Parts: sequence; C-alpha cells; structure tokens
Amino acid sequence: MAFGRLERTATPKPMSDINMTPLIDVMLVLLVIFIITAPLMASSLRLNLPKAEGGAPADTPSVLSIAIDPSGQLYLQDQKIATAELGAQAKTAAQRNPQTEVQLRADQTVPYGRVAELIGLLQTAGLSRIGFVTSGSPPPAPASP
Repeated sequence: MAFGRLERTATPKPMSDINMTPLIDVMLVLLVIFIITAPLMASSLRLNLPKAEGGAPADTPSVLSIAIDPSGQLYLQDQKIATAELGAQAKTAAQRNPQTEVQLRADQTVPYGRVAELIGLLQTAGLSRIGFVTSGSPPPAPASP
C-alpha cells in the first residue's frame, strides 16, 4: 500500500544565467575601500629633495665634526673625547647656537646601535641638525663567484 501520489512532477530546470548585480555591488564597495585606504598606506615621510646633481657642503658658521672609528672611539674635531665630555661639549655648542650643525663621520664597521646612541646623545644636548658625511664615490660592488 503506497501513500502519496504515483505521478512525478517535473523538477524545475537549473538556472543557467549568472546574476551579475551582487558581483558588481561587491566590486564597487571594494573599489571605494581601496580608494580611501590607498593614501593611508603610502609613506608619511615627505622629502623636499634638492634638484642639483650633487649637494654642496653647507657653509654654516658653527659646525661640530664628530667621528667614530671602527673600535667605537669618539673624536671631536679629530681629537679623542669621552662620551660624557662630548655630551657636555654638545650642550655648550647648542647653548651658543641652537642651529649648530653636526657632521658625523662613522666607519662602515661601526654597529648601528653605537651610531644611534650618539645621535640620541646629541639630540638630548639640543643639537638636531645632524648630517652624515660619506665618501665621494660608492664602494665597489662585490665580485660574484
């Protein structure tokens, strides 16, 4: 004894068309999100670089020349100096002229941390104009084996 109908009705045919409206809506929303966030992902550092072939040394009247040798020893105007004494000299120079420029020469083998400590010391003393002195020509490229 069977319950129900014996005749079968035809099932609806599958839809062969793709509805593009939701896809377009999602793409437009993503486009707006990217348009809004793209400027935020760019670097916030804005530099106004000179348009010259090479930079000429600044002719500022007060300059402190500081050097660090490979062992980490500090030199002020090519004379050995202790870190504490350099801080005192930098503070004195900053009090005389806050626009005093520091020309920093560091050997390639000096650890980055040592240079960062020196920059922090100079900024604590009140000197914020710090320039890195480099050689005129780039170092030769290493030979490939």
